[in-house]
Parts: sequence; structure tokens; C-alpha cells
Amino acid sequence: MTDLSSTETARILSEALPFLQRYDDQIIVVKYGGHAMVDPALAQQFARDMVMLKVCGLNPIVVHGGGPQINKMLDKLAVKATFREGLRVTDPETMSVVEMVLAGSINKSIVASIQQAGGRAVGISGKDGNLLVAERYVKRKTDPATGKVEEIDFGFVGEPARVNTEILNVIMKSDAIPVIAPIGVGWEGETFNVNADTAAGAIATATQAKRLLLLTDVAGVLDKDKNLISELKIGDIPALIENGTITGGMIPKVESAVAVVESGVEGVIILDGRVPHSVLLELLTPHGVGTRVSRMGV
Repeated sequence: MTDLSSTETARILSEALPFLQRYDDQIIVVKYGGHAMVDPALAQQFARDMVMLKVCGLNPIVVHGGGPQINKMLDKLAVKATFREGLRVTDPETMSVVEMVLAGSINKSIVASIQQAGGRAVGISGKDGNLLVAERYVKRKTDPATGKVEEIDFGFVGEPARVNTEILNVIMKSDAIPVIAPIGVGWEGETFNVNADTAAGAIATATQAKRLLLLTDVAGVLDKDKNLISELKIGDIPALIENGTITGGMIPKVESAVAVVESGVEGVIILDGRVPHSVLLELLTPHGVGTRVSRMGV
């Protein structure tokens, strides 16, 4: 690969100007997970990109996952994982491991990477400052044969009930980047494991973020010919689900994105975290690299 000339570098920086003006002093929530988090080179690039956004006048907030690392630790400690309806049942023993991994090793590793890249970061969990108050998640399932409704309890799996943004405002005003582990606290002080996508959406809504970026291990939403759909209006999504264009695990991700957009966030982008500098490409170039879910394509 040929190195860019000084002139070419200056041209690229100049073309980013209108996008920097669009996002100046705006909050950008980034859900960080998947391959981007476990690949050392991509992790280093992600940290540099977060520092770049902060230096350029944006206010990034990072919400991270850690499923593979949790599974690895559970195996190491011989804690058996139980799943119902595709979701992990989180008993007290599992919850203690989840909190240790997410709020401990992963969170502090991300903080260290951002600071190594020249930025300032503060790592917290949703329990700090009652940032993420959660309630127990219970799924209701109807038996088609009997019509009986069954409640499926997943233990200490929670969903956001309230987001208190005061601690985030303090961190951002101190010129630091919040790095959040999706651990919630219940009304009675219980600890809950909250899905990282869901936590990021709730935080984006509460902070009135300009954008929510969901880093995944796929290019985005694809059409039936496997081509990237760069723009999705929320009104078009039900038909795409019905005709089978949007399927499987992408359905809840898109439905969650719709809820976030309807709550006031201007756009939610589902993008491939395996692409180097995907966040910068999405925010600071004309074409972006993922699927944007929005009301009017703003």
C-alpha cells in the first residue's frame, strides 16, 4: 500500500470538515463488541478513533459487551451455563462472574487502550451513580396448543428501567470518555446483567445522542442479493421482516434500533466492526460503511 502524500492527507482531512461541524459537541454512543474487541489490532485502532473523536469536539460514550470472554471465564471456573429461549439464565454464581469480567478486566482494558492512545477515559458500570437502573427481564410465551401463557424467568437478566445521566455528564465535562460495562442495579440493590445493545440504546436515548453506532460482525443489513442496505427508514422495516429480507438475529437488533430512533435519537447505525476505522468512516465520510436506521435519512 502506497503512503499518502501530504497533499492527499490534507485533502482527506479537509473533506471531513462538514461532518465534524455536524457532530460538533454532539454525543455519539458506540456499542463496542464482537471481533473488533478481541482482535488486538482492531482494538488499538478503536481506541485511537475514540480519542480522535474527542479531540475533534465530539463526545463519544462507549458501551461494551464481552460474551466470549464471559464464556471463557465460566468454562475456566467450571460454572455450567444454562440457556432458555436462546438467552443465558443468569443465576447468582454466573452473575458474579459476569460482573467480574465485564466491570473488571474488559472495562479496564478498554480504558487503558484509550489512555495509551493519548486520551482520557473513565471506566464505570451501570451500578455506578445508579447510571443504569434495571428490572428483571421476564419473557412471556403462549403455548399454541393450550393457549396458556408461560413466564420464563432468566434470573438476573435485566432490562433498563431508568437511566441517570449525571455521572456521564461529570465524566464528559472533565474531558474524558465514559466506558460503560452493561451491569445494572435493581430497585432493591440487586445486580443485573443487561444486554449491551439494549443498554447502549437506553443510554443513547437518555443522553439525547446524535447517533448510536452498533458494532457487529456483519456488514449491516443486507438485501436478498446480499448487498448492503445503506439506509433504512423505520416505516419500511416491517415489510422487510415480513418478506424475509431481514431475518434471524438481525430482527431484534433492527427492532431495537427503531425504538431508539422513535425515542428521539436521530440515527442508529449497524456497522461492521471488523472494518478498520469503521467508526470514523461512518461518521466522517460521505458514504459511511453500515446500515443507518432513521426516520427520514438525516
